[in-house]
Amino acid sequence: MSKLKSKILVVDDNAGIRSALKILLPMRFAEVELIASPKVLMETMRTFKPDVVLLDMNFETDINTGNEGLFWLSELKRDFPEVEVVLFTAYADIALAVEGMKRGAFDFVVKPWDNAKLLATLEEACKKHRVGTHRMSPPYTNATPTMRWGESEAMRRLREMVEKVAPTDATVLITGENGTGKDVLANEIHRLSNCATKPMVGVDIGAITDTLFESEMFGHVKGAFTDAHADHIGKFEQANGTTLFLDEIGNVPLAQQAKLLRVIQNRSITKVGDTKSIPVDIRLICATNMDLAMMVKEGRFREDLFYRINTVTLHLPSRRNRHFGRDVRQAICREISPQGTRPFRRGNKSLETLPLEWQHPRVARMHREGGHLFRGGTHPRRRPPTPRLGTDG
Repeated sequence: MSKLKSKILVVDDNAGIRSALKILLPMRFAEVELIASPKVLMETMRTFKPDVVLLDMNFETDINTGNEGLFWLSELKRDFPEVEVVLFTAYADIALAVEGMKRGAFDFVVKPWDNAKLLATLEEACKKHRVGTHRMSPPYTNATPTMRWGESEAMRRLREMVEKVAPTDATVLITGENGTGKDVLANEIHRLSNCATKPMVGVDIGAITDTLFESEMFGHVKGAFTDAHADHIGKFEQANGTTLFLDEIGNVPLAQQAKLLRVIQNRSITKVGDTKSIPVDIRLICATNMDLAMMVKEGRFREDLFYRINTVTLHLPSRRNRHFGRDVRQAICREISPQGTRPFRRGNKSLETLPLEWQHPRVARMHREGGHLFRGGTHPRRRPPTPRLGTDG
């Protein structure tokens, strides 16, 4: 394979890492420069003029905030906006790396790295640098019905974040209003994850009573309580080896939050009525329409649990702010209108011709439940007579 005519600058204070990359990167790229300290970064940028910078997230510098990489990323994007930056991070710094992507980084690679993945990521960054365009996913088509992204800038950024975060093991917290499709987004993350070969296990926390929480989530053994006539496998054990989606996480009773935190931290469960610890390997996704930070301040949600579940936070905009294109709106009309009837109308305009900004929050739930949407919520041929308003007589 021929070398790419690209220049890579590596900034990392670990001598062992620099030695390894000094051997690996020249096999694929024409010019590679390695420096140990960001103190000479800006000068090296002007003399070496790289296409891509592979930037470590932590250095032994005077900056003691723990996010040195973000500082130097900002410096690079300010003075050299055309240069692509790939962040080099330890697993524990994934949240910082995600924040870096929000600030303009192209991607991040987790240490210890896979050589093929590192090279592929740097090659993509070089390609983007050459063409000067964003690495975008294909536009919406009917072949990918799992998530309708819309055309707004917020949804474009969200989609890019999902594609970066999904293949990692980072715990994700999805926030958004009711009816925005948080469960659909969770399915999309699972579909793009490393455990997509197994079905995702979903839990509606709001539907579980306080007394049954432990049994439903962690399982129980026969005889654990009066109605425990057989062993029961809980949701965590069901999700072993795949994604566990906890919907409406804000509804977890305060008395049960410590138990949930312990399981998430230890990645092991103990069934009700048993003493044996069972390890579980899960990818955790949570969702809520509540302000968890405010609940923490009010003492209704544990702070340690809050920080444990929001390694990466993805906010799902309301549907009215997603700017769906005409093709998406036409598909919605076809799916929510039964055969042989006219689609939902608002005055003389059908849903597919409504302004891009208008999207009814019921559409998501109606679509998931296979229902149909008509003006007034009933079939036009079965709609009861509209009562007259006014005085009798």
